[in-house]
Amino acid sequence: MSRVLIEPYPHNLGGHCGSGALRDLLHWADLGWNNLPGDGRPSEGLVFGLGGGLSFMYTRYPGLTPPIYLVGRNADMELDFCRRLGIDTRHQQTDDPDQGWHWVKDEIDAGRPVMVWCDIAELPYLRVRLSNTRHDVVIIGYDDDRKTVFIVDNDREDVQEVPMEAFRRAHGSNGFPGPNRFASYPMRFPAQLPDLLTCARDAATSAARVLGGEDALLFDVTSLPAGSQVASGVDGVKAFADDIITWPYRFDPDELPAAVKSLPVFVEKAGTGGGLFRRLEAEFCRDVAQTTGDRHFTAAAEACQHSADAWSALGEIARAEPMDIQAISDAAHRLPALEAAMQAVLERAGQGGPNN
Repeated sequence: MSRVLIEPYPHNLGGHCGSGALRDLLHWADLGWNNLPGDGRPSEGLVFGLGGGLSFMYTRYPGLTPPIYLVGRNADMELDFCRRLGIDTRHQQTDDPDQGWHWVKDEIDAGRPVMVWCDIAELPYLRVRLSNTRHDVVIIGYDDDRKTVFIVDNDREDVQEVPMEAFRRAHGSNGFPGPNRFASYPMRFPAQLPDLLTCARDAATSAARVLGGEDALLFDVTSLPAGSQVASGVDGVKAFADDIITWPYRFDPDELPAAVKSLPVFVEKAGTGGGLFRRLEAEFCRDVAQTTGDRHFTAAAEACQHSADAWSALGEIARAEPMDIQAISDAAHRLPALEAAMQAVLERAGQGGPNN
């Protein structure tokens, strides 16, 4: 076939690539819960929260540009979301570009959109320099004559027609944080979704566990160079806060401004949904509370919102001129207690119990 395009394909802009892509895929599969606010279709926040992947990771190491890296989700959110909702999928990878394209093309030819990893630095419509090989996009078609691929991205309102060569570079990039190896997620959707509150409690339990530091890392850190720091979970937030005041002694004069100015990017702009993913988690908890009446999720929504607001405040202080490391450090030191409180209420929400 020369040109194949799956349409109509429902799409809305999103704050995070993974949860935005999974939300669109659920809408395409016409799946949701009838008693959800609005039209019964899951929001992006609900999708993110059901992945159970709220996390924290901080690292700095020699040669990293910018010299620090922050992330608020773990590595397995997409797979855990599918497992929890009964969506049959797998994370398949190969070093053979032809095999990688064969997997994608077979799904499209069968009329099924497919989520893949692409490096944002290689996607021509994004025009960014920072590499991220874990960016989720959905492929909904291709055109052999034009040698193009049709991509749906949470960051763009319209379908993007991308040259095949550019797509292959993005799909097979060796950039940061590691090779994406032509990764794709073929999905088979169930006839209906399982009970929302059961799924939400399991996801909240998972998020609390990940915030405790288990499975919190987004990528393998065993090969990082000497002099690196890696911290994760709620304890990692404190380590991050304690580390900031040392930055003027650790970084070269040109690295320090880069580290500080990267904070609002990692917190707000780098596909986090705002407040280092905490705002999406708050939306998840509110949706569950409104739909099920579970007051534990009401409390969890408030705690997540408080943490999100504090992360956003840190970003604002880091953006201010002149640069004030002490003020940034002080703002960061407000975070550990809020993160610990958030972890505790998510754990209670996961356990369920009397609604009073």
